[in-house]
Amino acid sequence: MEKGYLTLETGEVFEGVLIGAEKDSLGEVVFNTSMTGYQEIITDPSYAGQIITFCYPIIGNYGVNALDDESITPALSGVIISDLCETPSHFQSIQKFSEKLKAAGVPGIAGVDTRLLVKTIRARGTVKGFLGKQKGTDFTKQTETFWIEKVSTKEPKYYPNSGPHVVLVDFGCKKSILTALLAENCAVTVVPYHTTFEEVKALNPDGVLFSNGPGDPKALKQWFPEIKKISQYFPTLGICLGHQLIALAYGAETEKLAYGHRGGNHPVKELMTGKVKITAQNHSYVVKDESIDNKVFDVTYRNVNDRSIEGLKHKHYPVQTVQFHPEAHPGPSDTEYILKGFVNQIASLGETQYAVK
Repeated sequence: MEKGYLTLETGEVFEGVLIGAEKDSLGEVVFNTSMTGYQEIITDPSYAGQIITFCYPIIGNYGVNALDDESITPALSGVIISDLCETPSHFQSIQKFSEKLKAAGVPGIAGVDTRLLVKTIRARGTVKGFLGKQKGTDFTKQTETFWIEKVSTKEPKYYPNSGPHVVLVDFGCKKSILTALLAENCAVTVVPYHTTFEEVKALNPDGVLFSNGPGDPKALKQWFPEIKKISQYFPTLGICLGHQLIALAYGAETEKLAYGHRGGNHPVKELMTGKVKITAQNHSYVVKDESIDNKVFDVTYRNVNDRSIEGLKHKHYPVQTVQFHPEAHPGPSDTEYILKGFVNQIASLGETQYAVK
């Protein structure tokens, strides 16, 4: 294996050996605390443009299977790990982790002191990094990219089923969200991120789900009016980026966290019951507390660690949002009832529409 380097824009350099695709990469360096699920993580479209640091010390021990990819083509910019396991053991394994990276065109670096790197990110805040054979790069070369354009479906796709019809607006949707809806017998139409209210209305859905996705939610500002109209006409659920977009569409504000929430062990308190759920999360941005109009939304969930908003419920329309991933994959299934509740809600409402004329 060839020696390689991760250089942060703040000057720190981390040495390791290069794995995966043989190319240099520039991206935002983030970290994920999950102990399992590396295959789902590297194929999650929400990581578009980012270089992921795995906190768990050994990656690749159960290989890669044919079932757990969250997208067809990984969109992340790179992977950083400590110990690489090249002798995986699992009855479903068909590929080594390093082989998966190479086949997907994703560069990586192993043998890095990931504990020190994560401490550095926590101290510095999320920073850009260059991964390659040489130390350093010109960090001004990276221009802002509208990653949603890359990961969203290009054409509507229909999945027939016997239950209610859900339009899934794809901002970088994980396969697991679609799978969860299909498991609840929903017929699903996956549509591009720029689908208008009139186009959604023409599909005659029983409900709409705004998906997760990468980047700054404010980059979608021109679509806020459409998002608001859709949520005022159809029962709506927003997940992760979808949660942020609904809040923004109703006049709230978002801000970027110092180093985000990424992992499968984030405690979230359900305010109505006082119960704490362990959730899977992957996001850099949160809805600002003081920007929520309490005449419009109730806060339904809060992060136990930093008290950030994790869920909203509209006071007048059947609209709810969650910052975490109720479908998990990877992560705990504590909050799968949210998706089930959404499907039950739209099934019971049926053809009823509640728009203010």
